[in-house]
Amino acid sequence: MTAHDEVREALVVAGGRGTRLQPLTFGVPKPLLPFCGQPFLAGVLQRLARAGVRRTWLIVGADSTPFRELQDVVDMDLEVVPEPTPLDTAGGVRAVAAQLDGTVLVLNGDVLTDVDLAAAVSHHRAHRPAATIVLTRVDDTSSFGVCVREGSRIVDFVEKPPPGTLPGQDTVNAGTYVLEPEVLMAHPEGPLSFERDVFPGVLANGGTLEGVVWNGVWSDLGTPDRWLEGTRLALAGDLDWPTLDRMEVTGDRVLADAASVADDAVVRGPVGLDGANVASGATVGPNTFLGARVGIGAAAVVTDSVVMEGSEIGDGVVLDRVIVGRNSRIDAGALIGRGAVLGHEQHVVAGDVLAPDERRPPRTD
Repeated sequence: MTAHDEVREALVVAGGRGTRLQPLTFGVPKPLLPFCGQPFLAGVLQRLARAGVRRTWLIVGADSTPFRELQDVVDMDLEVVPEPTPLDTAGGVRAVAAQLDGTVLVLNGDVLTDVDLAAAVSHHRAHRPAATIVLTRVDDTSSFGVCVREGSRIVDFVEKPPPGTLPGQDTVNAGTYVLEPEVLMAHPEGPLSFERDVFPGVLANGGTLEGVVWNGVWSDLGTPDRWLEGTRLALAGDLDWPTLDRMEVTGDRVLADAASVADDAVVRGPVGLDGANVASGATVGPNTFLGARVGIGAAAVVTDSVVMEGSEIGDGVVLDRVIVGRNSRIDAGALIGRGAVLGHEQHVVAGDVLAPDERRPPRTD
Protein backbone atom coordinates (compact mmCIF):
# COMPACT_ATOMS: atom_id res chain seq x y z
CA MET A 1 0.00 0.00 0.00
CA THR A 2 1.42 3.37 -0.99
CA ALA A 3 1.46 6.44 1.24
CA HIS A 4 -1.32 7.85 -0.93
CA ASP A 5 -3.52 4.87 -0.06
CA GLU A 6 -2.96 5.12 3.70
CA VAL A 7 -5.69 6.30 6.04
CA ARG A 8 -4.25 8.83 8.46
CA GLU A 9 -7.09 9.02 10.98
CA ALA A 10 -8.91 6.39 13.03
CA LEU A 11 -11.63 6.22 15.64
CA VAL A 12 -11.68 3.57 18.36
CA VAL A 13 -14.90 2.94 20.26
CA ALA A 14 -13.69 2.11 23.77
CA GLY A 15 -16.49 2.93 26.16
CA GLY A 16 -17.48 -0.60 27.20
CA ARG A 17 -18.13 -1.10 30.93
CA GLY A 18 -16.79 -4.65 31.03
CA THR A 19 -19.35 -5.96 33.50
CA ARG A 20 -18.68 -9.59 32.56
CA LEU A 21 -15.02 -9.11 33.49
CA GLN A 22 -15.73 -7.85 36.99
CA PRO A 23 -13.96 -7.52 39.42
CA LEU A 24 -11.05 -6.81 37.06
CA THR A 25 -12.92 -3.79 35.72
CA PHE A 26 -13.59 -2.30 39.15
CA GLY A 27 -11.74 0.99 38.83
CA VAL A 28 -10.10 0.06 35.51
CA PRO A 29 -11.81 0.62 32.13
CA LYS A 30 -12.03 -2.64 30.22
CA PRO A 31 -9.86 -1.46 27.27
CA LEU A 32 -7.08 -0.48 29.71
CA LEU A 33 -6.77 -3.87 31.41
CA PRO A 34 -3.25 -5.27 30.99
CA PHE A 35 -3.05 -7.64 28.03
CA CYS A 36 0.34 -9.18 27.31
CA GLY A 37 2.13 -6.59 29.42
CA GLN A 38 0.47 -3.33 28.38
CA PRO A 39 -3.07 -1.92 28.29
CA PHE A 40 -5.08 -3.75 25.64
CA LEU A 41 -5.68 -0.49 23.78
CA ALA A 42 -1.93 0.05 23.48
CA GLY A 43 -1.75 -2.95 21.18
CA VAL A 44 -4.74 -1.71 19.16
CA LEU A 45 -3.13 1.70 18.72
CA GLN A 46 0.23 0.21 17.78
CA ARG A 47 -1.47 -1.84 15.08
CA LEU A 48 -3.09 1.34 13.74
CA ALA A 49 0.28 3.10 13.71
CA ARG A 50 1.74 0.24 11.66
CA ALA A 51 -1.04 0.78 9.11
CA GLY A 52 -0.11 4.45 8.71
CA VAL A 53 -2.56 6.09 11.10
CA ARG A 54 -1.19 9.26 12.68
CA ARG A 55 -4.20 10.53 14.63
CA THR A 56 -6.70 8.49 16.61
CA TRP A 57 -9.87 9.55 18.36
CA LEU A 58 -10.72 7.42 21.40
CA ILE A 59 -14.44 7.41 22.15
CA VAL A 60 -14.56 6.48 25.83
CA GLY A 61 -16.95 6.54 28.79
CA ALA A 62 -17.71 9.43 31.10
CA ASP A 63 -14.21 9.57 32.62
CA SER A 64 -11.54 10.17 29.99
CA THR A 65 -8.64 10.73 32.40
CA PRO A 66 -7.32 7.12 32.61
CA PHE A 67 -6.98 6.91 28.83
CA ARG A 68 -4.50 9.76 28.62
CA GLU A 69 -1.73 7.45 29.85
CA LEU A 70 -1.78 5.83 26.41
CA GLN A 71 0.01 8.81 24.92
CA ASP A 72 3.19 7.52 26.59
CA VAL A 73 3.12 4.16 24.77
CA VAL A 74 2.13 5.09 21.20
CA ASP A 75 3.67 7.37 18.59
CA MET A 76 0.62 9.21 17.30
CA ASP A 77 -1.71 12.06 18.20
CA LEU A 78 -4.51 10.96 20.52
CA GLU A 79 -7.80 12.76 20.98
CA VAL A 80 -9.77 11.37 23.94
CA VAL A 81 -13.49 12.05 23.62
CA PRO A 82 -15.66 11.38 26.69
CA GLU A 83 -19.18 10.06 26.24
CA PRO A 84 -21.02 11.08 29.44
CA THR A 85 -24.23 9.44 28.20
CA PRO A 86 -24.03 6.19 26.22
CA LEU A 87 -24.67 6.92 22.53
CA ASP A 88 -24.67 3.34 21.17
CA THR A 89 -22.03 2.04 18.77
CA ALA A 90 -21.89 5.05 16.41
CA GLY A 91 -23.13 8.07 18.37
CA GLY A 92 -19.73 8.97 19.79
CA VAL A 93 -18.13 8.62 16.37
CA ARG A 94 -20.82 10.84 14.84
CA ALA A 95 -20.03 13.53 17.44
CA VAL A 96 -16.57 14.13 15.92
CA ALA A 97 -17.42 13.45 12.26
CA ALA A 98 -17.20 17.12 11.27
CA GLN A 99 -13.57 17.22 12.43
CA LEU A 100 -12.44 14.28 10.30
CA ASP A 101 -10.34 14.79 7.21
CA GLY A 102 -11.29 12.18 4.64
CA THR A 103 -11.51 8.39 4.83
CA VAL A 104 -11.17 6.94 8.35
CA LEU A 105 -10.78 3.59 10.07
CA VAL A 106 -13.24 2.72 12.84
CA LEU A 107 -12.47 -0.08 15.32
CA ASN A 108 -14.13 -1.71 18.27
CA GLY A 109 -11.73 -1.20 21.17
CA ASP A 110 -12.26 -4.53 22.92
CA VAL A 111 -11.94 -7.03 20.07
CA LEU A 112 -8.71 -8.98 19.63
CA THR A 113 -7.98 -9.33 15.94
CA ASP A 114 -5.10 -9.42 13.51
CA VAL A 115 -7.16 -8.18 10.56
CA ASP A 116 -5.01 -6.73 7.78
CA LEU A 117 -5.99 -3.06 8.08
CA ALA A 118 -3.92 -2.07 5.05
CA ALA A 119 -5.74 -4.65 2.91
CA ALA A 120 -9.13 -3.34 4.06
CA VAL A 121 -8.11 0.21 3.18
CA SER A 122 -6.81 -0.87 -0.24
CA HIS A 123 -10.10 -2.66 -0.97
CA HIS A 124 -12.02 0.46 0.01
CA ARG A 125 -9.87 2.67 -2.24
CA ALA A 126 -10.32 0.30 -5.17
CA HIS A 127 -14.12 0.01 -4.94
CA ARG A 128 -14.97 3.47 -3.55
CA PRO A 129 -18.08 2.52 -1.53
CA ALA A 130 -19.59 4.64 1.24
CA ALA A 131 -18.14 2.14 3.72
CA THR A 132 -16.23 -1.13 3.82
CA ILE A 133 -17.04 -3.58 6.61
CA VAL A 134 -14.56 -6.24 7.70
CA LEU A 135 -16.43 -9.54 8.03
CA THR A 136 -15.76 -12.80 9.79
CA ARG A 137 -17.31 -16.20 9.16
CA VAL A 138 -19.42 -18.01 11.77
CA ASP A 139 -20.69 -21.57 11.97
CA ASP A 140 -24.02 -20.69 13.57
CA THR A 141 -25.69 -17.60 12.11
CA SER A 142 -28.60 -17.70 14.56
CA SER A 143 -26.72 -15.57 17.11
CA PHE A 144 -25.60 -12.83 14.72
CA GLY A 145 -26.71 -10.31 12.14
CA VAL A 146 -25.63 -11.71 8.78
CA CYS A 147 -24.26 -9.50 6.01
CA VAL A 148 -25.74 -10.79 2.74
CA ARG A 149 -23.26 -10.40 -0.12
CA GLU A 150 -23.21 -10.52 -3.88
CA GLY A 151 -19.52 -10.94 -4.62
CA SER A 152 -17.85 -8.50 -2.26
CA ARG A 153 -20.78 -6.08 -2.20
CA ILE A 154 -23.11 -6.14 0.81
CA VAL A 155 -26.74 -5.97 -0.34
CA ASP A 156 -28.74 -6.74 2.81
CA PHE A 157 -28.63 -7.45 6.53
CA VAL A 158 -30.58 -10.32 8.11
CA GLU A 159 -30.76 -10.53 11.89
CA LYS A 160 -30.09 -13.95 13.44
CA PRO A 161 -31.28 -16.23 10.63
CA PRO A 162 -31.74 -19.90 11.59
CA PRO A 163 -28.94 -22.16 10.30
CA GLY A 164 -29.42 -23.17 6.68
CA THR A 165 -31.95 -20.45 5.81
CA LEU A 166 -29.37 -18.31 3.96
CA PRO A 167 -27.28 -20.79 1.94
CA GLY A 168 -23.77 -19.55 1.30
CA GLN A 169 -24.16 -16.55 3.60
CA ASP A 170 -22.15 -16.95 6.81
CA THR A 171 -20.36 -13.63 7.29
CA VAL A 172 -21.01 -11.19 10.11
CA ASN A 173 -19.81 -7.73 11.08
CA ALA A 174 -16.39 -7.99 12.78
CA GLY A 175 -16.39 -4.44 14.18
CA THR A 176 -13.76 -2.88 11.89
CA TYR A 177 -14.76 -0.36 9.21
CA VAL A 178 -13.28 1.91 6.57
CA LEU A 179 -15.71 4.71 5.82
CA GLU A 180 -16.29 8.21 4.55
CA PRO A 181 -17.32 10.83 7.14
CA GLU A 182 -20.35 11.74 5.01
CA VAL A 183 -21.88 8.41 6.00
CA LEU A 184 -22.03 9.68 9.57
CA MET A 185 -22.97 13.26 8.73
CA ALA A 186 -26.18 11.97 7.13
CA HIS A 187 -27.49 11.36 10.67
CA PRO A 188 -28.20 13.85 13.46
CA GLU A 189 -26.01 13.84 16.54
CA GLY A 190 -27.18 11.68 19.43
CA PRO A 191 -27.63 7.94 19.95
CA LEU A 192 -26.76 6.08 16.77
CA SER A 193 -26.05 2.47 15.81
CA PHE A 194 -23.80 1.31 12.99
CA GLU A 195 -25.70 -1.95 12.76
CA ARG A 196 -29.28 -0.63 12.93
CA ASP A 197 -28.96 2.88 11.50
CA VAL A 198 -25.78 3.78 9.65
CA PHE A 199 -25.18 0.79 7.38
CA PRO A 200 -28.84 -0.07 6.60
CA GLY A 201 -29.29 3.66 5.92
CA VAL A 202 -26.58 3.59 3.26
CA LEU A 203 -28.38 0.79 1.40
CA ALA A 204 -31.80 2.43 1.83
CA ASN A 205 -30.48 5.61 0.23
CA GLY A 206 -28.96 3.81 -2.74
CA GLY A 207 -25.37 3.83 -1.53
CA THR A 208 -22.92 0.93 -1.69
CA LEU A 209 -21.23 -1.12 1.00
CA GLU A 210 -18.30 -3.46 0.52
CA GLY A 211 -17.35 -6.46 2.65
CA VAL A 212 -13.84 -7.82 3.22
CA VAL A 213 -13.78 -11.31 4.72
CA TRP A 214 -11.01 -11.90 7.26
CA ASN A 215 -10.24 -15.51 8.10
CA GLY A 216 -7.71 -14.79 10.85
CA VAL A 217 -8.21 -14.14 14.56
CA TRP A 218 -11.33 -12.39 15.77
CA SER A 219 -12.10 -12.74 19.47
CA ASP A 220 -14.32 -10.88 21.89
CA LEU A 221 -12.38 -10.48 25.16
CA GLY A 222 -15.49 -9.85 27.21
CA THR A 223 -15.28 -12.74 29.71
CA PRO A 224 -12.46 -14.25 31.80
CA ASP A 225 -12.44 -17.40 29.63
CA ARG A 226 -12.13 -15.32 26.47
CA TRP A 227 -9.44 -13.16 28.04
CA LEU A 228 -7.41 -16.29 28.78
CA GLU A 229 -8.02 -17.67 25.29
CA GLY A 230 -6.95 -14.37 23.73
CA THR A 231 -3.76 -14.46 25.80
CA ARG A 232 -3.08 -18.01 24.61
CA LEU A 233 -3.52 -17.00 20.97
CA ALA A 234 -1.07 -14.11 21.35
CA LEU A 235 1.53 -16.16 23.23
CA ALA A 236 1.30 -19.05 20.77
CA GLY A 237 1.96 -16.69 17.88
CA ASP A 238 -1.43 -17.32 16.30
CA LEU A 239 -1.59 -13.56 15.82
CA ASP A 240 1.07 -10.88 15.82
CA TRP A 241 0.35 -8.73 18.89
CA PRO A 242 2.60 -5.64 19.03
CA THR A 243 3.11 -5.42 22.79
CA LEU A 244 5.01 -8.73 22.68
CA ASP A 245 7.57 -7.45 20.19
CA ARG A 246 9.81 -6.07 22.95
CA MET A 247 10.18 -9.54 24.50
CA GLU A 248 12.87 -12.03 23.52
CA VAL A 249 11.53 -15.36 22.25
CA THR A 250 13.42 -18.54 23.11
CA GLY A 251 12.73 -22.27 23.04
CA ASP A 252 9.11 -23.35 22.84
CA ARG A 253 7.57 -19.86 22.64
CA VAL A 254 8.98 -18.57 25.92
CA LEU A 255 8.76 -14.78 25.75
CA ALA A 256 10.76 -12.96 28.40
CA ASP A 257 11.87 -9.45 29.27
CA ALA A 258 14.06 -8.86 32.35
CA ALA A 259 12.69 -12.02 33.99
CA SER A 260 14.47 -13.97 36.72
CA VAL A 261 13.91 -17.73 36.70
CA ALA A 262 15.50 -20.15 39.17
CA ASP A 263 17.66 -22.87 37.62
CA ASP A 264 15.39 -25.66 38.80
CA ALA A 265 12.11 -23.94 37.92
CA VAL A 266 10.13 -25.39 35.00
CA VAL A 267 8.83 -23.06 32.28
CA ARG A 268 6.58 -24.57 29.61
CA GLY A 269 5.73 -22.49 26.58
CA PRO A 270 3.91 -20.73 25.26
CA VAL A 271 4.44 -18.39 28.18
CA GLY A 272 5.24 -14.73 28.77
CA LEU A 273 7.50 -13.58 31.60
CA ASP A 274 7.49 -9.80 31.71
CA GLY A 275 9.98 -8.94 34.45
CA ALA A 276 8.63 -11.71 36.68
CA ASN A 277 10.58 -13.59 39.36
CA VAL A 278 10.05 -17.37 39.38
CA ALA A 279 11.43 -19.12 42.46
CA SER A 280 13.02 -22.52 42.97
CA GLY A 281 10.93 -25.56 42.08
CA ALA A 282 8.06 -23.56 40.61
CA THR A 283 6.27 -24.56 37.40
CA VAL A 284 4.93 -21.90 35.03
CA GLY A 285 3.00 -22.49 31.83
CA PRO A 286 1.84 -23.32 29.35
CA ASN A 287 -0.50 -20.52 28.17
CA THR A 288 0.45 -18.21 31.03
CA PHE A 289 1.43 -14.55 31.19
CA LEU A 290 3.17 -13.05 34.23
CA GLY A 291 3.26 -9.26 34.36
CA ALA A 292 5.98 -6.91 35.57
CA ARG A 293 7.21 -7.41 39.14
CA VAL A 294 5.17 -10.60 39.60
CA GLY A 295 6.64 -13.06 42.09
CA ILE A 296 5.98 -16.81 41.87
CA GLY A 297 6.92 -18.63 45.08
CA ALA A 298 8.87 -21.84 45.54
CA ALA A 299 7.09 -24.97 44.27
CA ALA A 300 4.07 -22.95 43.08
CA VAL A 301 2.30 -24.13 39.92
CA VAL A 302 0.75 -21.63 37.50
CA THR A 303 -0.87 -22.92 34.29
CA ASP A 304 -3.26 -21.42 31.74
CA SER A 305 -3.41 -18.24 33.83
CA VAL A 306 -2.72 -14.52 33.84
CA VAL A 307 -1.08 -12.81 36.81
CA MET A 308 -1.06 -9.05 36.37
CA GLU A 309 1.74 -6.72 37.38
CA GLY A 310 2.91 -6.41 40.96
CA SER A 311 1.16 -9.51 42.30
CA GLU A 312 2.73 -12.17 44.56
CA ILE A 313 1.89 -15.87 44.47
CA GLY A 314 3.01 -17.74 47.60
CA ASP A 315 5.01 -20.93 47.98
CA GLY A 316 3.15 -24.03 46.82
CA VAL A 317 0.07 -22.17 45.56
CA VAL A 318 -1.61 -23.78 42.53
CA LEU A 319 -3.33 -21.64 39.89
CA ASP A 320 -5.15 -23.22 36.93
CA ARG A 321 -7.12 -21.03 34.52
CA VAL A 322 -7.02 -18.20 37.07
CA ILE A 323 -6.74 -14.44 36.52
CA VAL A 324 -5.09 -12.38 39.26
CA GLY A 325 -5.42 -8.59 39.12
CA ARG A 326 -2.73 -6.00 39.77
CA ASN A 327 -0.87 -5.78 43.10
CA SER A 328 -2.66 -8.70 44.72
CA ARG A 329 -1.23 -11.34 47.03
CA ILE A 330 -2.02 -15.01 47.55
CA ASP A 331 -0.30 -16.46 50.61
CA ALA A 332 1.14 -19.95 50.92
CA GLY A 333 -1.57 -22.31 52.16
CA ALA A 334 -4.42 -20.61 50.25
CA LEU A 335 -6.51 -22.79 47.93
CA ILE A 336 -7.57 -21.27 44.61
CA GLY A 337 -10.18 -23.12 42.55
CA ARG A 338 -9.94 -23.56 38.80
CA GLY A 339 -11.36 -20.58 36.91
CA ALA A 340 -11.30 -18.17 39.85
CA VAL A 341 -10.83 -14.43 39.25
CA LEU A 342 -9.11 -12.26 41.86
CA GLY A 343 -9.43 -8.50 41.51
CA HIS A 344 -6.83 -5.79 41.99
CA GLU A 345 -5.13 -5.18 45.36
CA GLN A 346 -6.67 -8.23 47.03
CA HIS A 347 -5.10 -10.44 49.72
CA VAL A 348 -5.91 -14.14 50.07
CA VAL A 349 -4.49 -15.44 53.35
CA ALA A 350 -3.30 -18.92 54.33
CA GLY A 351 -6.23 -21.30 54.81
CA ASP A 352 -8.59 -19.20 52.73
CA VAL A 353 -10.39 -20.89 49.82
CA LEU A 354 -11.62 -19.49 46.52
CA ALA A 355 -14.10 -21.91 44.99
CA PRO A 356 -13.89 -22.85 41.31
CA ASP A 357 -15.04 -19.89 39.16
CA GLU A 358 -15.43 -17.69 42.25
CA ARG A 359 -14.80 -13.98 41.81
CA ARG A 360 -13.40 -11.86 44.60
CA PRO A 361 -14.72 -9.29 45.14
CA PRO A 362 -17.98 -10.57 43.64
CA ARG A 363 -19.67 -9.07 40.61
CA THR A 364 -22.17 -6.30 41.27
CA ASP A 365 -24.35 -6.53 38.16
